[in-house]
Amino acid sequence: MQITDIRVRKMNSDGKMKAVVSVTFDNAFVVHDIKIIENQGKLFIAMPSRKTPDGEFKDIAHPIHPDMRETLQSAILAKFDEVVQASYEEVPTATA
Repeated sequence: MQITDIRVRKMNSDGKMKAVVSVTFDNAFVVHDIKIIENQGKLFIAMPSRKTPDGEFKDIAHPIHPDMRETLQSAILAKFDEVVQASYEEVPTATA
């Protein structure tokens, strides 16, 4: 299974959630609402989840093996870095 597309919706807030991501696999299956979270200066992904009646959050979709989680997280964070870099390049600089 290959990751064929990653779409990043950057958040414009100073909170811990930096972006929401959709990932497409094999141009055939998509997972929406993967969150990029910053905690203690490090970024990580949080899989889509729902709140249970007892107030606990359970993942709706998630990697089963640690290798797949690392592959997914690395690809998502690399794409996020591209989006962040592109947004910095778009900002005009002031000239004196």
